[in-house]
Amino acid sequence: METQTLSVPAAIRARRTTRHFRPEPLASELIDELLDLAVQAPSAWNMQDRSIVVVTSESGRQALSKAAFGQPQPLEAPVVLVFVADPTAWQDSNADIAELAGRNGAWNAEFAAMFHSRNEFQSLRERGLLRENAVKNAMIAATYVMLAATSLGLSSAPMNGWDPDLVKQAIGIGDRDDLAIAVLVAVGYSDATPPHPGRRPREQAVFTEQYPVSLCAPTLPAPAGN
Repeated sequence: METQTLSVPAAIRARRTTRHFRPEPLASELIDELLDLAVQAPSAWNMQDRSIVVVTSESGRQALSKAAFGQPQPLEAPVVLVFVADPTAWQDSNADIAELAGRNGAWNAEFAAMFHSRNEFQSLRERGLLRENAVKNAMIAATYVMLAATSLGLSSAPMNGWDPDLVKQAIGIGDRDDLAIAVLVAVGYSDATPPHPGRRPREQAVFTEQYPVSLCAPTLPAPAGN
């Protein structure tokens, strides 16, 4: 399906977080297009250690609204995408990932051997960063979805205020302590065009070579002696 109406730069500039949605269903073709674009998102070592649970049923969206402390987006939006991060995905063989990359000419034998060694993931485990790594990868996919939605004339709302245990229960993984919820994204048609809240000037957020000393955390004075 090729229905893109906005370029990537235009979608970035046009995207807004929608608080309320019209009660209008999404065509299955649009949902398929969003998901096809979402799974194109990159991940560390192409591990693809993130999944998307598509929730469209009224009961499922009600459960997600409850998990989100009563926020209305899951109730109003026809689709809610739950991004699940899997910090343990690297422990599987994942042979299909390396085989496909090799057939496509993306990885040579040396790179594939590095992938199979899992050295980087061993290091992440030692530093307690496996969950953080998987959540980062899931968030990249969620960003793809939000920009793709805007380009297709849809609206979205990233949601980060929810009880992870209740979200897991809502999507049938209440017993999976090994998985993490990264973010919820409600998708549909906005009931209005939200105004842009504005952003600080680029000079306040983009720096050359090093982070400015003036923005570093201040050094606390040493406690007075007794």
